[in-house]
Amino acid sequence: MTLDDMPRLPLGFLPTPVQTLARIGAKLGVDLQVKRDDFTGLGGGGNKVRKLEFLMADAVARGAKVLITAGGLQSNHARITAAAARTCGMKPVLVLRGDRPDEVQGNLLLDYLFGAEIDYRDADTFPAEVGPRMQHHAEVAEARGEKAYIVPIGGSNALGAVGYVACVKEMAAQYEAAGKPAPDYLVVPLGSGGTLAGCHVGCALFWPRTRVVGIAVTVSVIPFGERIAVLANATAELLGLARRWTPEEIWIEHGHVGPGYAMLSDGGHAAIAMAAREEGMILDPVYTAKGFAGLIGCVGTGAIAGGSSVLFLHSGGSPALFHFARQLA
Repeated sequence: MTLDDMPRLPLGFLPTPVQTLARIGAKLGVDLQVKRDDFTGLGGGGNKVRKLEFLMADAVARGAKVLITAGGLQSNHARITAAAARTCGMKPVLVLRGDRPDEVQGNLLLDYLFGAEIDYRDADTFPAEVGPRMQHHAEVAEARGEKAYIVPIGGSNALGAVGYVACVKEMAAQYEAAGKPAPDYLVVPLGSGGTLAGCHVGCALFWPRTRVVGIAVTVSVIPFGERIAVLANATAELLGLARRWTPEEIWIEHGHVGPGYAMLSDGGHAAIAMAAREEGMILDPVYTAKGFAGLIGCVGTGAIAGGSSVLFLHSGGSPALFHFARQLA
């Protein structure tokens, strides 16, 4: 099945703009643009909207009435999935990592506003429990006669990754309309991996000379190179493409995670301040701040060549800023 044949449910405010970051670019010595996928709109915006356009089309086709997913307490994915559920007349159920906090803030506040049923799970046992808990909620829904649909964490399966194949097609059209050649580098924050995998497949189709750089914002039990290669290959297969990737072809920078996932890093804090004060652009502490810090680091080491053209994918997440208000202020 080709990209244009894939069932898709319009959820986002697309196309999102490509913005030039002239002041930061001048400081770094590169031609710097940003793809503003924080402006996708649904439920506060972010990259998960593109994935959910394809996943929700499948859920609707299957007659789902209950939509189930999982993530961290400040999960952008959980927040947008809850919004997508309500947009489609479904009930959202979220399995979240950690205890219910005394103060409900950021993405979690929006989860409550969307009326999501929230199943808080102990952070230490969450990795082992999350799959069975989502399946449990599906079985409970089915027992009362409601069709359930489980969305994987981050929306990161082959169907969800198609959203970022489509995004690269969108960006290629924007660059062509502006009379600009494809960027030398596309820099992408890396968490669950679906966005990065989709960008690899999309670049193979539409920007074959562009190098895709993943900036890890967390650690992975399975090496990220292996995970992304498997997911990119599954996405390519879904779209009927012959191209396949090996782990060695996947460029990932690991040095910007900081203390851990969803924990503010020094480099991320500095990136938030730089983006806000130089360009009036908001980054979030969990994904985009660390991703942008990784971009800055790659330019500093020469991994991204000076004078090159660089496109940063802003994957959204600004509601999480308010959870980190004391640290940031």
